[in-house]
Amino acid sequence: MKSGTITVKTSSQLELVDITSVLQQELAGSSVQQGILFIYNPHTTAAITINEGADPAVRHDIVAALRRIVPFELAYKHMEGNSPAHVMSSLVGASETVFVEAGHMKLGTWQKIFFCEFDGPRTRKVHWRIME
Repeated sequence: MKSGTITVKTSSQLELVDITSVLQQELAGSSVQQGILFIYNPHTTAAITINEGADPAVRHDIVAALRRIVPFELAYKHMEGNSPAHVMSSLVGASETVFVEAGHMKLGTWQKIFFCEFDGPRTRKVHWRIME
């Protein structure tokens, strides 16, 4: 078993940051050839997702759809002012699981792993663990 933490800096209130290459570098440094990679986000106003990474418009569309699904002007009771971020985080999810084969993540042709910021800009942590 190998594990670690990466840091993600975001620059917008809502954005999807591609963390695939950083995770692949961590995996390459682990010498694990086959196993399962767990990616976990410990923040209640952020998420992790896997989606298309070839066309940047997909990230834009996901953010736009979440803005429409989760209204910012709703009369939320949470007093910090970031209730939409909490709702978005719950909808997208805190973690992802990826198979590892021959030392590489077994992602589809167009798939990338994204850190989803819903309450930025911030500096965040993402934890990973590889089980052999």
